[in-house]
Amino acid sequence: MTLTLPWVDDPFAEAMRTGRGPLWLRRSDGGRVVLDVERWCAPAAGADHGLLERCVRAGRPVLDIGCGPGRLVTELLALGVPALGVDVTRAAVARTAGLGGAALCRSVFERVPGEGRWGTALLADGNLGIGGDPDVLLRRSAHLLAPGGTLLVEVEPAEVDERLLVRVEGPGGRSGPEFAWARLGAAAASARAAAAGLVEAERWVSHGRRFLALRRP
Repeated sequence: MTLTLPWVDDPFAEAMRTGRGPLWLRRSDGGRVVLDVERWCAPAAGADHGLLERCVRAGRPVLDIGCGPGRLVTELLALGVPALGVDVTRAAVARTAGLGGAALCRSVFERVPGEGRWGTALLADGNLGIGGDPDVLLRRSAHLLAPGGTLLVEVEPAEVDERLLVRVEGPGGRSGPEFAWARLGAAAASARAAAAGLVEAERWVSHGRRFLALRRP
């Protein structure tokens, strides 16, 4: 029996190699959510600039959790901000490296360089769903930050708070293995962040995307 892993052996990895979709998260209830592969694989644009500006203003090293194909990491380095991405998909890490970015192929729940010393961390592009338990992920993210550091989080446009089982699905219905995911709106994310010891410092909307800045006191 061959073990397949989500994001690694499923259509997501192929999309990272080609830079093209279409790609979806197929929910266990039959619904599906579009994954914006072309935007992720393009240069930073639109609402990305709000994230980048906040990182530049902070002037501290940035950890991009679930960096994907590396558009934010590479742009930060071009702007003179030290940045490192972590992602479990080798194809995504390879694409980041090909753009001149720095990334490690590993889970955020494994050992990460500079734990407790990152000035800023990013959870963009729906990555608050990583692992399917946002409470655990937010606590882990807080642990990675230096005192006074900031976690910049992209949240869902709607006020949702759900945990679900999904598969990555590509063209023709080809899909990978089932795994746990989560979707949170701003209110739920802020409340769960507070329980993890993070304080909401800002929220904003840009180009139809919603974000929170969460500070480690």
